[in-house]
Amino acid sequence: MNGTPNTLEELNEHYRDSIPADLRQRRTFQWYLDELQESPKIARNAHQRVADMFDHYGTTYDEDEGVVEYDLAATDPLDEGENTFYGRVIHEAIHEFVNKVKSGSRGLGPEKRIKLLLGPVGSGKSDFDRQVRRYFEDYTRLDAGRMYTFRWTNLRDVIPDQDPEDDVVRSPMNQDPLVLLPQQQRDRVLEDMNEVLDAPYTIRNEQSLDPASEFYMDRLLANYDDDLQAVLENHVEIIRLVADENMRQAVETFEPKDKKNQDETELTGDVNYSKIAVYGESDPRAFDYSGAFCNANRGIFSGEELLKLQREFLYDFLHATQEQTIKPRNNPRIDIDQVIVGRTNMPEYREKKGDEKMEAFNDRTKRIDFPYVLAYEDEAMIYRKMLHNADLPDIHVEPHTLEMAGLFGVLTRIEEPDESAVSILQKAKAYNGESEEAEDVDLKKLREEAAQSADIGEGMDGVSPRFIGDEIAEAIMDSMHRDRDFLSPLTAFNHFEANLEHHGSIPEDRFETYYRYLELTREEYRDRAIDDVRHALAYDVEEIQRQGEKYMDHVMAYIDDDTVEDELTGREAEPDEQFLRSVEEHLDIPEDRKDDFRQEVSNWVSRRAREGDTFSPQDNERLRRALERKLWADKKHNINFSALVASSEMDDDDRNAWIEALIEQGYSRDGAVEVLEFAGAEVAKTELEE
Repeated sequence: MNGTPNTLEELNEHYRDSIPADLRQRRTFQWYLDELQESPKIARNAHQRVADMFDHYGTTYDEDEGVVEYDLAATDPLDEGENTFYGRVIHEAIHEFVNKVKSGSRGLGPEKRIKLLLGPVGSGKSDFDRQVRRYFEDYTRLDAGRMYTFRWTNLRDVIPDQDPEDDVVRSPMNQDPLVLLPQQQRDRVLEDMNEVLDAPYTIRNEQSLDPASEFYMDRLLANYDDDLQAVLENHVEIIRLVADENMRQAVETFEPKDKKNQDETELTGDVNYSKIAVYGESDPRAFDYSGAFCNANRGIFSGEELLKLQREFLYDFLHATQEQTIKPRNNPRIDIDQVIVGRTNMPEYREKKGDEKMEAFNDRTKRIDFPYVLAYEDEAMIYRKMLHNADLPDIHVEPHTLEMAGLFGVLTRIEEPDESAVSILQKAKAYNGESEEAEDVDLKKLREEAAQSADIGEGMDGVSPRFIGDEIAEAIMDSMHRDRDFLSPLTAFNHFEANLEHHGSIPEDRFETYYRYLELTREEYRDRAIDDVRHALAYDVEEIQRQGEKYMDHVMAYIDDDTVEDELTGREAEPDEQFLRSVEEHLDIPEDRKDDFRQEVSNWVSRRAREGDTFSPQDNERLRRALERKLWADKKHNINFSALVASSEMDDDDRNAWIEALIEQGYSRDGAVEVLEFAGAEVAKTELEE
């Protein structure tokens, strides 16, 4: 916003720029034929158009994972990132969904299948489905995504009993104008189009006119002695078709209502009772094309909670998918062209999975698993997005708060590792991409074990992001009520613990396990809080640089089997193994792995030297952390940790200096006081136990 008031003229210009320039233009059929030769893609089928839509908004290929990330989900360009999706497993699911659509665009089979998004509550499948519909609407407004349909005009000039209200009738199924041509003539046009088409698919169209349009075509051809040109020139107008979910046009969402009183006409349409008195019950003009499949034609059909439908009701989907037709009562069959997407949660899927009577339906579905996020930093991004999109009170979210909330969620979702040498916390960190953890575990093996042990798939059970998001919101409001202008992990943990058993989606037999995971998360936060306080109390840039240079001198001498100058005597001496191990042990690097670590750091220094960068331990996260911890160990005997808990027992200057150091790490002032006292109490407790 530029701060100046909007004028009506500016708003009008903005509106006109947002709609297609030819939205209200009426074209001739000959114009459409000419346009097809110039831009054959305007006659794409629904799968082809949706497939191109994903590529249109941008893609990024992740070579390491072999996954294409689509910008409409990865960056959300239309809404400036407001509806971004996070997590490797989510982008894998989206990649799989698009691959099925693209396979369908080439006629390989998935065009005759329901794309069934399966996942636990809150896994993002509904959000993704909504995102696809939102972008499809936008895409059809662009030149790259344009499509056209037709309407009949001047019908009363030829058909005497035509209702005056029906002198102009839009194609009730929004069909492509090509269906107005008989198949033999249509194939000639398609052949010419495909010769100039630049696409990985071939455009085909073997649809029949809908029954009402078939009726008009037959009457008009009879009047003009089968002069097709006269019919198309005198009674057909080509109009732009834009997908619009609110108008139920090329996008439709179907939601089951009364489970015990489902009516197939909701899907396929019904008799238009207001027209029966005019045309008679068996006349195709007396049919109301208002079923969900009719509304979705040329675009996307989205079935919410699909498996909650009665088995008999689902049979309509068999024809809609396999035959790509619908068969309404009291009306001939109708060809359809749409991407059919269904969504369902785990309980409904488990119930229907073992039902032999569902075999035909299951055979016509392509399941795409939408698991929960399994990397806790990605999970934290979900909560960060939630807070960013809300009218957040003036409250500071302390470091580690959202990450620890995400860690707790992830621990409830991943399978316990089979190997006793790998803890579930180590597994969660490895899934998060933390290098030191990933080095100690075989990620591929962990994922394979999880796939075998999980009921359906890893990440398909556990605590929902909605539960954690709700508790974060409650913790924020609770902090505000207590005049705390910050949200810390400790407050969030208290809310998780207090409300875990009150959430309806968490099974009772998991309570004890989830409390254990919450305790693991508390312990992880304790270590991080102590690290932050350690950084504030014992951080000395010059000393860390000096110690880092000394460490590298001794490492290089060790690797080269050389000597190093002794700091005190100035004489050449063997590398100081005791000093080297005093640094490495702070990263829990065992004796048998020390050579690997030293070579790794040496390679890092050599690489930086080749690139013209000077050595600084600050730039290597693991080395910096090890040196910090060593410095802390060297100095901590001079710090009274018990005094950290009570400000009255500490020199104010020291305390303020430490608080300022914590503020530099991202803490608020009150949050810095809390973490200083918490870490001091924990370290003091540990020293007493030792």
